[in-house]
Amino acid sequence: MAATRALSAAWPLSSRLTEAGRLEVGGCDAVGLAEEFGTPVYLLDEDDLRARARAVRAALETRAADGEVLFASKALPVTAVYALMAEEGLSIDVASGGELHMALAAGVDPTRIYLHGNAKDDSELRTAVAAGVGCVVIDNADDLRRLEALAPAAPVRVLLRINPDVAGDTHAAMSTGQGDAKFGVALDDAPALLARLRASDAVVLDGLHVHIGSQLLDLAPFARAAAALAPLGDFGTYDLGGGLGVAYRDGDEPPSLEEWVDAVVGAVHDHLGPDKRILLEPGRALTANAGVTLYRVVTVKPGAPPWVAVDGGMSDNLRPMLYGARYQAEIADRFGGGTPCRLVGKHCESGDVLIEAADLADPRPGEVIALPATGAYGHALANNYNGVPRPPVVLCRDGDARVVVRRETYDDLLRRDVGL
Repeated sequence: MAATRALSAAWPLSSRLTEAGRLEVGGCDAVGLAEEFGTPVYLLDEDDLRARARAVRAALETRAADGEVLFASKALPVTAVYALMAEEGLSIDVASGGELHMALAAGVDPTRIYLHGNAKDDSELRTAVAAGVGCVVIDNADDLRRLEALAPAAPVRVLLRINPDVAGDTHAAMSTGQGDAKFGVALDDAPALLARLRASDAVVLDGLHVHIGSQLLDLAPFARAAAALAPLGDFGTYDLGGGLGVAYRDGDEPPSLEEWVDAVVGAVHDHLGPDKRILLEPGRALTANAGVTLYRVVTVKPGAPPWVAVDGGMSDNLRPMLYGARYQAEIADRFGGGTPCRLVGKHCESGDVLIEAADLADPRPGEVIALPATGAYGHALANNYNGVPRPPVVLCRDGDARVVVRRETYDDLLRRDVGL
């Protein structure tokens, strides 16, 4: 067997470079996958997804036996992934009626589903109640009013989302716990809504929820968030959300899943007491590094530095444009740098830049480019800008690859268009 070389934490756990210098994901040759499925294509390492789900569940069981891990499915809403996470014993966090529909279609036990959202409408809540979801996370007084109007046959279990006025150290668009965030109930307003929840026949108040942001590399804010909840009273359940950051490039060293669980459980025990039921909601931390996106180089134009344009871009990875997210890229069968360049997409926007300062090994038209750490919020944020069909999602394991979301076609772009 050819010798292989492991890659950095930015890449899937199973990814390797073969002796010939070719990228493998889940035992599958990346260039071969590009030939078979076309490009752009999202690859997912199934063993990576399962290993991370098991790791965070084991970490919480060791430190808080009555805890529960929820997969924050907004990171990667794919029915195969919903089913996979449920198989690994995780509950599911959905943030819309659409995500709820997908989770149910994937066969997830509705009692293991938690419905989130700052603007749940009547239809979403009606569907959730009818399906028998395990918990609704109340974000505001209107959520309670709508639930009471539905007059459910049995009280709905709820958590109340609190805005703890704690900002995580992350991009402003991914910080969700600061005082001016749109999510949750302000600390000063929480006592009145808690009293209403306790008095309502439509709900059963189970505890409190906070989520302070995403791509967090500093764990200290979790302790501040837990401390902010303490004056609101004693509750049996505390959901500290998710938000753990991940490695996007070689050299990135985020906290491990185990370090994150230690920090959150410690924060709850220190500020809210022992023997509490602790809920966690990882999303990005379970899926980001399981994913690799493959592109083909279409054009290479001279410049300072040169422009290397691929057959995708902001329609399949909007994060660099939304958040200034930074990625790395490699030629799939020729890792290494030597040619500083700008890696850009095919869309009619000057801002369609995947990597402003890429370093590739003499890129040429037709070659396959691999971007790691695209398993979270790539497919989830994909769009049809410029009429570009969205890529397929391909699950890889033990040398076998199978499509779990097919590629869109041009005909798909017309399916909702009814014409004049």
